Amino acid sequence: MARRIKIAPSILSARFDRLGDQVIEAVKAGADMLHIDVMDGHFVPNLTMGPSLVKSIRPLTKVPFDAHLMVTHPQNFVKGFAEAGVDDLTVHVESDHDVRVTLKAIRNAGVKPGLVLNPATPFADAVPFLRDVDLLLVMTVQPGFAGQAFRRDVVPKIREARAYIDMEGLACELQVDGGIKVDTAPVVAEAGADILVSGSGIFPDRVAENLKALREAAEAASERRR
Repeated sequence: MARRIKIAPSILSARFDRLGDQVIEAVKAGADMLHIDVMDGHFVPNLTMGPSLVKSIRPLTKVPFDAHLMVTHPQNFVKGFAEAGVDDLTVHVESDHDVRVTLKAIRNAGVKPGLVLNPATPFADAVPFLRDVDLLLVMTVQPGFAGQAFRRDVVPKIREARAYIDMEGLACELQVDGGIKVDTAPVVAEAGADILVSGSGIFPDRVAENLKALREAAEAASERRR
């Protein structure tokens, strides 16, 4: 069955010298949400944006802010990002925390909780928590750096997740992030993804053109699921 595919541009690939303009450009181009990659320099080697940046761009748009916490102790970041105005927070099952407690804290902060799986992490590790989340994010690259090549060996896990979510009648959406461009968007859309995160496939130039091409490629593939 065909699904409406949502596109979430990752602002990690935007030009930070004119980030506000790029946020507005992506929203005008039809972005369904904006993806915010948060890295602590420990869980992953890179270091990126914090709550203050989120707070600074929050007044620019009403589209949902989708924050991915690539951090060792995500429980310590919930309050700051919730107050900054994110709409959902996804946390890694691989991080150092009590997953269920963190997901509950996110929900209690008025934010939608989500769970993330790295490429090597089996889908089974997410199953105990899927009734507690609004979003499951499957990574098709090792998190930490933008612009990596898409890993096709993760596609079976996307299909497994889609089948399980449908079989159990779960409400959580299935998001895929990593190397998503016009040529790979159809692969993950056909595998059953609801939301495609794309950074370098959309930013920094020809944002509207890139987003349109990505959506059309994904929706054509999703149609083939009928």
